Amino acid sequence: MSAYSFRSSRPDHWVSPRPTRDPAMSRLIHGPLQPMQRPGWLARLLGRA
Repeated sequence: MSAYSFRSSRPDHWVSPRPTRDPAMSRLIHGPLQPMQRPGWLARLLGRA
């Protein structure tokens, strides 16, 4: 362990709760939801996507 300590009056950003985000704003930033597994080339070829 170190004898030095760091103190700051500002809280760390990783312990502060995130502000709530509107789902429409999230879609605007990241785009529409994507499936976890993309269909294979055969499924896309047969139109079963």
